[in-house]
Amino acid sequence: MTDKRFISPQGAAALRTEADQLFRIERPRVVNQVAAAAAEGDRSENAEYIYGKKRLREIDKRLGFLGKVLDEMVVVAPPTTRDKVVFLSWVVIEDEDGERKTIRIVGQDETDARAGHISWRSPVGRALLNKRVDDAVSVETPGGLAEYTIAEIHTTRPEG
Repeated sequence: MTDKRFISPQGAAALRTEADQLFRIERPRVVNQVAAAAAEGDRSENAEYIYGKKRLREIDKRLGFLGKVLDEMVVVAPPTTRDKVVFLSWVVIEDEDGERKTIRIVGQDETDARAGHISWRSPVGRALLNKRVDDAVSVETPGGLAEYTIAEIHTTRPEG
């Protein structure tokens, strides 16, 4: 894979929804709050004005980031193969102790450790790509070298 921003259809939809919500709802609401606070007079000691301006900068920064991501993203259809690990595959890996973990290979803008969504650019994600069931991978982690065996590959979230 290249330096493109690969993303799932769900991830792309979530980013579009966030950008739309910020642009059409949140930003106009904060602009109105800042205008109302500014009308009250002395802005130097007006907490609502100061906070509102800060929030407006945060919104504009996030909108700038989202605009860049939305321009660069490449939406990838869910996988149709269970023969090897590809982008958006669900993978059940087993460590040296026999402990199993289910992870999904996703784009950098939709990682979620709690959900088991890891970036294809992460060390584990890169090590798993194009591997098959029963392949072993070694990954250098902050805790040292980790060894995993691919137990299962799925196109949708496995049960359990």
